[in-house]
Amino acid sequence: MRLVSTEDPGFRRDDDRTVDLSDEFVVLPEQTSDDTDRGWGERATGNDDWLHAERPPHWD
Repeated sequence: MRLVSTEDPGFRRDDDRTVDLSDEFVVLPEQTSDDTDRGWGERATGNDDWLHAERPPHWD
């Protein structure tokens, strides 16, 4: 293993590198694949309509 000294002419400090901070630059995705219905093993079609229709009377 070669050790690099800060006096080495090939050494670059982190302050010298260019970092892309534009909107297109993504470090992590907004949502992972296991945080989806499919990731939880659920079907793509939901039952939201049924759940809204079955609300208890005191929710109206």
